[in-house]
Amino acid sequence: MEYTLSPLGDQAVVIEVDCDISIEAQDKVLAVSARLEEEAPEWMVEVVPAYTSVTVFYRLGVFVEGNPYAEVCKRIHEILAGVEASRAGSPKTVRIPVLYGGEWGPDLEFVAQHNGCTPEEVISIHSSGEYLVHMIGFAPGFPFVGGMSEKIAAPRRKTPRLRIPARTVGIAGKQTGVYPIETPGGWQLIGRTPLELFLPEQDPPSLLAAGDRIEFYPISQKEYEELRGGRP
Repeated sequence: MEYTLSPLGDQAVVIEVDCDISIEAQDKVLAVSARLEEEAPEWMVEVVPAYTSVTVFYRLGVFVEGNPYAEVCKRIHEILAGVEASRAGSPKTVRIPVLYGGEWGPDLEFVAQHNGCTPEEVISIHSSGEYLVHMIGFAPGFPFVGGMSEKIAAPRRKTPRLRIPARTVGIAGKQTGVYPIETPGGWQLIGRTPLELFLPEQDPPSLLAAGDRIEFYPISQKEYEELRGGRP
């Protein structure tokens, strides 16, 4: 597998495996991440997969002589020797229930009007596809996913909201995702899930990981409240 290495600050190396976002790039990213995590060298702090790259954070104190970056690059080359892109096993599919529209998805009407369709059609399209988790970022547990139909794409809001409730499902451009925690944001909000995507007391704390699949499905307010079990 071909890749390039570049520094990120003085304690990280970016491994770039491709230039374009694709399933093939995802397979390369997962293969590199899996090999590094399997080896788990003492100098490595964390492996962070992204769309077309993997960032490796390392401990400076392990390298008392010479150039730490050059030494880490050398060891990365050794670890990745012979690694090939492959889809490891069957990907995990997580089904995410969503209560669409109303106070839980105040921008559903806008997304429908923007695309010349009805709110019911937006819900049907959004909940009919399978989405690929490319990476986790922006906020703890936030999935960046691919696979949304262009038929329901919508621009970000001109003025971001200062507070978006946790578990809110949104659309921005050709992307969709779920806000795991309360945070500011500019995505168009179409619904909310009763599932917790960020679980800090668990290991790993994120419900989703790069390479997972997501299937959204619509639920009623009663079902939402039952799944929340009385929690806000």
